[in-house]
Amino acid sequence: MNYTTETTPSARLREFGTPALSDAELIAVITSRPLAEARAILGEFGSLRALCYSAPEALGSHATPTAVDRLRAVAELRHRIDRESVASSPIASPEVIYDLMRGKMDADSQESVQVILLNHRKCLIRVIEIFRGTGNECFANPSEILRAAISNSAHALVLVHNHPSGDPSPSQADHEVTRRLRDACRAVGIQFTDHVIIGKPSDDHGPFFSFRESGLI
Repeated sequence: MNYTTETTPSARLREFGTPALSDAELIAVITSRPLAEARAILGEFGSLRALCYSAPEALGSHATPTAVDRLRAVAELRHRIDRESVASSPIASPEVIYDLMRGKMDADSQESVQVILLNHRKCLIRVIEIFRGTGNECFANPSEILRAAISNSAHALVLVHNHPSGDPSPSQADHEVTRRLRDACRAVGIQFTDHVIIGKPSDDHGPFFSFRESGLI
């Protein structure tokens, strides 16, 4: 379809609302780029999630710094909305943890280690990134995690990290981190609710691995 001045994505948005716009049209509106460029960008990254959560350097050759900022702001806004939706409800299952964190972590090309801090009702206090690395490198210092939990008066915590490879199966290092954090939490009286590894769903495995669900905590 050829778009005239009157039928640009922005004009269609004003006339028909956001549900009427395609994914590429939404990207065109957000980035203020021509529709053809928005389609090309979306086609290269493959999905809205992968596009919005890509590192700035990956987007730099496709969009202006302002457009990159807008895309990343939209992704962060969506992530905060997801957090708001669970803020008043107990985080009591790995499925809820996955739903809370996957938007920001399953498309991340770097490994990110984050801790979900919970109050005495198992409701969300805040989420803090503890470590960011490359590839499948994982580092989580129990003392740093506990420092964050204590300073936020957390009653319980959940450790979450992603495997950029897509396979959430735990490595030996993941098992060791879990054991060390479990022992450290017991020593200070903070409940270690779960350690969840986020990957990508496939025919060979599910989208996440829960140490609690697997009887390893």
